[in-house]
Amino acid sequence: MSTTAEAVSTATSPIAVEVEQVSKIYPGGVEALHDMTIQFPKGQLTSLLGPSGCGKTTLLKIIAGLLPLTTGRVTVNGVEVTGPGEERAFVFQDFALMPWASVLRNAAFGLELRGVPKSERNAIAEKYIEAVGLKGYENLYPHELSGGMRQRVGLARALAVDADVLLMDEPFSAVDEQTRRKFQEDLLDVIKEEGKTFIFVTHSIEEAVYVSHSIALLLPRPSRVSEIIRPDIDRSISPDAIRRDPVYLDIVERIWQGLRSYVE
Repeated sequence: MSTTAEAVSTATSPIAVEVEQVSKIYPGGVEALHDMTIQFPKGQLTSLLGPSGCGKTTLLKIIAGLLPLTTGRVTVNGVEVTGPGEERAFVFQDFALMPWASVLRNAAFGLELRGVPKSERNAIAEKYIEAVGLKGYENLYPHELSGGMRQRVGLARALAVDADVLLMDEPFSAVDEQTRRKFQEDLLDVIKEEGKTFIFVTHSIEEAVYVSHSIALLLPRPSRVSEIIRPDIDRSISPDAIRRDPVYLDIVERIWQGLRSYVE
C-alpha cells in the first residue's frame, strides 16, 4: 500500500477540513498520531478505516476541537481549529442523548444552547426528525426507543444545528445488521440532500466502501495515512445490487488484503 505524500489528497474538490502534519502524544509518551496529513473535500463523506487503536477516534476528536493536538495544524474552511465550533457537529457512538428529554427536545438541544427561540428551534428539529424517519415520535423519550431510533435522534440533532462538517464516530456500531444497512442507505440520501462534509469512523470495510466517496486507510499507532481509496461505485443501481457488484466486492477484498497484516 502506498505511503507516498501524494496518497493523502482525496480529491480536487474544494477542501472543507485540512489536517497538516498533526501529531498527538498522550501523557506517558504514547504517540497516537505521527505527522498526519489529510484533506477532506467539501460535500463528501470520507471514512477513516484501520485496525483497532490506530487513532481514528483521536483524529476525529482533534478535528472536533475536543482534544488538543501536540504538533501540527487543523483548519476548517480555512480557519484554524482551537476548540469546538459551530461549524462542526459530533455524532457519538453511544447516542449521548438526555434521558429526561423528549425526542424533540434532544434534537433541538444544540439550537437551544445557541439561544434560538423555542418555536424556531422546534420547527427546525421537526424537519430533521422527519428527515431521519422519526416523524410521530417527537414526544417519546430515549428509553422508549430502540437503539437504532436513538441513533437517528443523535443524527437529527447534528443536522439541526446546520454545521458544515459532521463528525461521526462509529455511529452504527450499536445496532443490528438490518438496521445498520438501512442507516447506510439513509445516510447516502442525507449526504445528497444536505451537501455537507462527513468524516466517518468505522471498523467495517464493507460499510466504508458502501457509504464513502473516499476511504483513508490508517496505519497502526503511531497512525498516519497509508492510502486514499475512492470506491467510485455505480450508485444508480439498487442497494442490494451494489453489495453484489463485482466492483464493490473487489474493493472490499483489496482493502482487506491491505489491512490483514495489521490484525492481531
